[in-house]
Amino acid sequence: MNARGASAFVLAKVFRGQSLSSALPPYAADLNKSEKARLMDLCYGSLRWFPQIECYLQALLKKPLRPKDLEIKALLISGIYQLLNSETPAYAVVHESVSAAESLGRPWAKNLVNAVLRSFLRKKQTLSESFSDNRTFLTAHPEWILEALDEAWPEISQDIVEANNSRAPMCLRVNNKKCSRDDYINQLSEVGIKAKHTLISPDGIQLEAPTDISNLPNFAEGFCSVQDEAAQLAAKLLDLRPDQSVLDACAAPGGKTAHIAETQSDLRLLLAIDKDAERLEKVKQNLVRLNLQGSTLHADASKPQKWWKNNFFDRILVDAPCSGTGVIRRHPDIKLLRNNADIEKVSRLQTSLLFGLWPTLKKGGILLYSTCSVMPIENDKVITNFLQEIKSARLRPIKCNWGLETVSGRQLFPTLNGHDGFYYALLQKL
Repeated sequence: MNARGASAFVLAKVFRGQSLSSALPPYAADLNKSEKARLMDLCYGSLRWFPQIECYLQALLKKPLRPKDLEIKALLISGIYQLLNSETPAYAVVHESVSAAESLGRPWAKNLVNAVLRSFLRKKQTLSESFSDNRTFLTAHPEWILEALDEAWPEISQDIVEANNSRAPMCLRVNNKKCSRDDYINQLSEVGIKAKHTLISPDGIQLEAPTDISNLPNFAEGFCSVQDEAAQLAAKLLDLRPDQSVLDACAAPGGKTAHIAETQSDLRLLLAIDKDAERLEKVKQNLVRLNLQGSTLHADASKPQKWWKNNFFDRILVDAPCSGTGVIRRHPDIKLLRNNADIEKVSRLQTSLLFGLWPTLKKGGILLYSTCSVMPIENDKVITNFLQEIKSARLRPIKCNWGLETVSGRQLFPTLNGHDGFYYALLQKL
C-alpha cells in the first residue's frame, strides 16, 4: 500500500473517533522513509486544514457520503489539501486519488472522486469568496475553539490560531549525563543537520528541519530525546535536590520522567505512574534507552488509597491530562475530536488529581501542576479553586523570564517556529 491509500485508512479512523497518534503508526510501519514522510504530510496537513476543507467538500458534494464510506471522504479531503498546499501537479493529485479509490476496494467511487476534485479546481475561487464571512473556513478552527480563545485571550487569539495552523519545529533535549548541548550541536553538524539553542530551555536544541530519529547521532545510546522546549521546563521548576522522593503522577510517555532523572541523579526514589499500561511501557523504554534509574507503577494517580504506602513525596509532578489546545499543531485531530463538554470533563479530572495526590506530599514539599492547554478553565481556574479548598497549600512564585504571568501560574502560548503552548503552577505544602 502506498502513502495515499494508507492516509485514507488513517484519516477515516480519525473521522470515526480514533486519535491520530494511535491510528497512524501501524500504517507508517511498513512504508519506506519517503513514503512515510508523505503519509505524515497527507494526514497532518489534511487534519490541520480539515475545518476549511470540509467547507469546500460540503459545497461540492450533492449529498453526504455514508458513514461506511469515510475512506472516500478521506481521499477527497487529502486530495483537496494537496491541491491547495502541494507543489504536486493537479493532474497527478487527481489521477492518484482516483486510482486509490479502486485500491481501497471502492471502484464505484472513481467517478465521484474524479468529478469532485476536478469541480474543486474549477470552482475554488468562487467557493472561497462565498466563505469570506465564515470564521471556521478562514481560520481552519471550529467555532467553539475560536470563541474560547476570544474570551480568554482576545488580544492574541489570532496569533494562537496562526501558530496552531503552522508546522511545529522539531526540538531535542540533550542528556547532560552524556554530553553538553554544544557538543551535541557539533555532532549534528557533522552529519549535516543544522540546529540551534532553544530560547527558554537550557537543555534544548531546535532543528532547522525535522528529521527521522534514525538520523540523530547516538540517539539509541541515549544522547538526546525528542521533546518540545516548553515541556523541558518542568524538571528545573521542581527544584530537585539529592535524596528526594519524587512522583511523576501522569508519566507516559516518560519525557519528563527521564528529564527529572537526568537533572538529579541522586534521588532516593523516582516513581512514574500512569493508568494506561501500554503507554507506561514507553516510560520504561525511555528509561532503559537513556540508562536512567526509575520505578514505574500501573495505577490511577487520582486514587492513591489503592497504591500509596505512606511514603511521602518531596516533589510531585502532575502533568495533567488536558484538552491539548496548546499543542494543536502537533495533534491537529484535536480540531475534530474535542468539544466544549470535553474541557469541562477534563477540568474535573485535573481537580481530582490535585485533591487525591495532595495528602501524599510531604510538609514543605512542592507540587508542580502543568498542562499543554491554553484554556484558563484547565489552568488558573483549577489552581484557584484548589487553593480555596485546601488551606495547607500556597502558591510558590515562578521566577523566570518566559511566558505570561497569570493569577496562579505562568502561561506559554504556541509560537511560530518556537515552543508549544504550556501552563505551569507551583504549589507548596505549609
